[in-house]
Amino acid sequence: MEVAALWFPDWPVQAARLEDEITGPLAVAAHHRIRVCSADARPLGVRRGMKVRQAQALCPSLTVVDDDPERDARVFAPVADGLDDVASSIEILRPGLVIVDAGAARRFHGERATEMLIDAAARRGIDVFTGVAGEIATAVIAARRGAVVTDSREFLADQPVRVLTAEEALGCDPDVVATLAQLGVATLGDLADLPSAAVASRFGVAGQRCHRIARAEPDRRVAPELPVADLTVAIAPEDPIERVDEAAFLARALAAQLHERLGRAALACQRLRVRVELGDGTVLERVWRTREALTEAATADRVRWQLDGWLTAGGAGAIHRLELTPLEAGPPEATQLWGAAASGQRARRVIERVQSSLGIDAVVQPRAVGGRGVAERIELVPYGEIREPARQASWPGRLPAPLPARLGGGPAHPSARIRLITAEAADVYVTAEALLSAAPYALGWGKDRFVVVGWAGPWPVGGRWWAGENHLARLQVVGMDAEDRARAWLLLWVRRQWRVEATYA
Repeated sequence: MEVAALWFPDWPVQAARLEDEITGPLAVAAHHRIRVCSADARPLGVRRGMKVRQAQALCPSLTVVDDDPERDARVFAPVADGLDDVASSIEILRPGLVIVDAGAARRFHGERATEMLIDAAARRGIDVFTGVAGEIATAVIAARRGAVVTDSREFLADQPVRVLTAEEALGCDPDVVATLAQLGVATLGDLADLPSAAVASRFGVAGQRCHRIARAEPDRRVAPELPVADLTVAIAPEDPIERVDEAAFLARALAAQLHERLGRAALACQRLRVRVELGDGTVLERVWRTREALTEAATADRVRWQLDGWLTAGGAGAIHRLELTPLEAGPPEATQLWGAAASGQRARRVIERVQSSLGIDAVVQPRAVGGRGVAERIELVPYGEIREPARQASWPGRLPAPLPARLGGGPAHPSARIRLITAEAADVYVTAEALLSAAPYALGWGKDRFVVVGWAGPWPVGGRWWAGENHLARLQVVGMDAEDRARAWLLLWVRRQWRVEATYA
């Protein structure tokens, strides 16, 4: 198999330029952050993920437009239609990325097939790069290099592992790729050398996906005719469709009908063919493919985008019949907590909707930073925000590993109160020399009582005087209750009292 991938870099920016005739530095923003920026904006410091205000401060001449998937698909439709004159087997992975069965095109057109594909996609003001390889994923990566690959394993061996997340159509989990990089897997060659069983046991299905791409394992064909049950749905409206709003209503209705059939058959669609018939008998069709199973909303979006492109392009005429056919369907993916897909994409979409409604700081995620204690080693940052790497330092006096599993409520919280006593029921305290006054025998935490079976410390703690903290020492304690169940705590001696800073179980 020979696959050609045509990649239109920064397509949302290119689409905005074509439709609105915008010149100069340009960026597309979503949720108050830069999603895509033009090539002439990057030298001025504009980067993806940056806040819009920060980008405008760096580049006052920057034009910022809202993210509009419908615009991206509408402008891309005529470009994809031009490829039909050269190749019969094409798939749209997303607006701005198309794969073509280059082998079939070469057999028909000869050695000029790749050049003809580029010419067919060429438009004034549009940039396009082509990659050719034996596998779809390799061709997509090669397109970013403008390379024709003859040996996929050799080509991929030198590619950095982060290339797996440079293109969302590859379907690689960013968290898995980031973890691989932290573990010292710098290139796809390093990843390919790892045993498959080890990758699968450590990273699951997401890791297997990355590993298969790195090993250039055989992929499916482009636009194959797979034997699936006939789940086609079609509608022929009484009045031909000529307006985009009518097309959007029709797309939603037919998508609901299609997914009702898929639900009864316990199947999920990943490759969808959209076909329309015009008044003069002309038939137009386009195949859309996604890495994840299409939801009802995603199906309606793609149908609406395609119909919008055909109607807006003009000359196509009114739509007399619309037909949707799932060309590739299979059992739905396994689900995890909350019913989220294994890839985590559904959870990300929910989080993004919450952030768009309540603000970027409404959803936060922890990240490890430097520090001596427990709480100060964790920083909560807005979900999706990229921060500079944590400062590396020796942090003398820091708490040794392993760290506690759960934080307490803080020194001032009522539940943090704990009493440590000797065998004679005298309180155990920390002396001025940072030593225990006596060997601890038992402790009481709320209504629970424990016999101390081991302890370590105390360790003197230098308080952050600028923050009003004046901690004196930390102590690790292991206790056993009446039912011989062990518990472990990290205690903090502050204001001449013991407080639970964190627990180990």
